[in-house]
Amino acid sequence: MNVLESLDALPADAGFDIAVVGAGGAGMAAALVAAIEGRRVLLVERTGHVGGTTAWSAGTSWVPGTHHAAQVNPDDTLEAAARYLTNAIGERTPASLRQAFLDKGGEAIRFLEAHSEVRFRPYPKHPDYISDLGGSTLNGRALDPLPFDGRKLGRLFRLVRPPIPEFTVLGGMMVDRTDINHLLALTRSMASFRHSLRILLRHASDRLRYPRGTRLVMGNALVARLLYSLSRHPNVTLLLNTGVERFEHERAEGVKGLVLAAGSRRRRVAVAQGVVMASGGFNRHPHLRLKMLPGANIDWCPGAPGHTGELHGLAQAVGATLGQGGLSHAFWAPVSLRRRADGSTAVFPHFVMDRAKPGMLTVNKAGERFVNESTSYHLFGLAMQATASVPAYLVCDAAALRRYGIGMVRPGAGPRDLAPFLADGYLTRGETLDELAQQLGIDATGLKASVARMNQHAETGTDPDFHRGETAYQHNIGDAALGTRNPNLGRLDTAPYYAVRLYPGDIGSATGFVTDGDARVLDDSGQPIPGLYAVGNDMHSIMGGVYTAPGITVGPGQVFGYLAAKHASARGG
Repeated sequence: MNVLESLDALPADAGFDIAVVGAGGAGMAAALVAAIEGRRVLLVERTGHVGGTTAWSAGTSWVPGTHHAAQVNPDDTLEAAARYLTNAIGERTPASLRQAFLDKGGEAIRFLEAHSEVRFRPYPKHPDYISDLGGSTLNGRALDPLPFDGRKLGRLFRLVRPPIPEFTVLGGMMVDRTDINHLLALTRSMASFRHSLRILLRHASDRLRYPRGTRLVMGNALVARLLYSLSRHPNVTLLLNTGVERFEHERAEGVKGLVLAAGSRRRRVAVAQGVVMASGGFNRHPHLRLKMLPGANIDWCPGAPGHTGELHGLAQAVGATLGQGGLSHAFWAPVSLRRRADGSTAVFPHFVMDRAKPGMLTVNKAGERFVNESTSYHLFGLAMQATASVPAYLVCDAAALRRYGIGMVRPGAGPRDLAPFLADGYLTRGETLDELAQQLGIDATGLKASVARMNQHAETGTDPDFHRGETAYQHNIGDAALGTRNPNLGRLDTAPYYAVRLYPGDIGSATGFVTDGDARVLDDSGQPIPGLYAVGNDMHSIMGGVYTAPGITVGPGQVFGYLAAKHASARGG
């Protein structure tokens, strides 16, 4: 692979078979498949890092019907997966497009693993999010990337987008949920002690030579595996710090090239077989965001930088059309915000570690609950907006804070650990619920009533108000080890009390360009625009704005990246 860090380094007469715009997970997968097919590939990335938001994610890929599924769920079928998607999504997206994903998903994963260093594993329990619907499963469809040794990348290691600092420990050590469980149990289990000691010693060694840990997990592992695999192909050019100004397009022949831009410099590049859009979606396009995500402050978006949405205007100029009919234009998660020492803002998504646990509840300004705190983060974010509960307030007592942490505050935090969070206002504390309400500026009577009712629910194990803890998915993100009647319900009665403010953060776009089953972009008459493809968040989500399971952006991104690269590779130049 030839790595170019500026547009000036690209030869003036450069020409390629396939160009991919955007080096996130979907774009890198498309580029890798095209390279394996023997095509001359240009991978264009606006920033100086590869990985996009995939690098910041858990890296989970939801792909039913793979050869891995049989290890944990041999009875699952593609028919069951299709039934689940139909029950969850209905007619919000074409069933034929969802079927194309299901039919080719297992093939795409097998291809990547057979021809590259990309590797996945299933978890024993990783439920679909709407687990009470017919066709859902508890495991087998969600695949996680295997950890990767970043030292194998050599000088390329610096190109992998570092994880969100607040998601690491000990100055840059990445941990996944397996590691977290071992670290929390290291004094109670010899196996956990050995696992924890091994990764801690590895990190200590890394810090002598690297600015962060080289044991990569989750999204960083997937991105690093893709980058390492791409590096083995001399027919790939990775061009960093460069954007796209225009598609070279002719009505009859379609998209035949790109005009690349970096500052005041421009360069035309001929592309013989296809351009794949994988730029990350519309979320940071100022006009599209204002139109489709009204009221959602861009500062609440936890996505990685680089997806400016500029490519969307260029695609529309050559006839591409945006999808319609989704539940939401974006996927959501509740996030909390904190100013870092360097002046930047940390945007922390509250996925699974706190809000669903016993001893936690979420209220609005009136001090009242408005949502099932154990629902998926997407539905949580939608509920915040639908009920005008912005900000919302995630409240816990001292026992829950110690056990689970809250947001950026780690489990087991002592007074010295809490001090900086209290000092800058990220965390609010009250010796009583009245004092906490006063500090937050919310209704004390409502808060006390909500806590009292939650304490009653904890005793009975049922939540008649919002049905918290009634599905397998919700139980999975609760705490069964605590031994309560319901793993998602627990009393709040140990002073002092704490809270963080939550905002609805868009974690990815659901609305993108209409495509067919090969990821070819369609015009307003439903005809493919020759030579133009869209994958990842640039493609209209097959989920129709419904968050059906973990990894429903990363998984389809790779599968349709595979299909786009295969189709483009078969086109005549």
